[in-house]
Amino acid sequence: MTHITHTDAIPEVSGSRYPPPHDAPCAPRRARRLSPAVGVTQFGVNLCTIPPGAWASQRHSHSHEDELVVMLTGELVLIDDNGEHVVGPGAVMGHPAGDGNAHQLVNPSDADATYIVVGGHSEDDFCLYPDIGMKTTAARYTHADAPYLTLDGAPYPRR
Repeated sequence: MTHITHTDAIPEVSGSRYPPPHDAPCAPRRARRLSPAVGVTQFGVNLCTIPPGAWASQRHSHSHEDELVVMLTGELVLIDDNGEHVVGPGAVMGHPAGDGNAHQLVNPSDADATYIVVGGHSEDDFCLYPDIGMKTTAARYTHADAPYLTLDGAPYPRR
């Protein structure tokens, strides 16, 4: 059965699950989780809005999940292992699983920026956050109490 809805009917969530203080730059970001709203479960699709001065995420790389980003409005800066790249409407970015190229989007402009991000739901996926000495494991999907670890495997300190 086909499911149809409008993006305005999908609840908007904001913030980040990162532990403090790493959650602060991402706290203003907003997202609408499109895929579950229409019954799609094999991959995730989010409509994201990044206000001025905010970050979409900490800089990270995925082990087993591709990410595809399509810019819709505004301007963001993609920061990855190759430097900084200004991206605007129509830009398409691909972050292949396992390539180790840590990436993030930040909004240094004075206007909101929106994009669609598509990613997998691999149970084997983990993320590395090289700038802040943090990682996740597939356990983040089932252990919401302590999803983040230091690079040596200890639970990431929480306040």
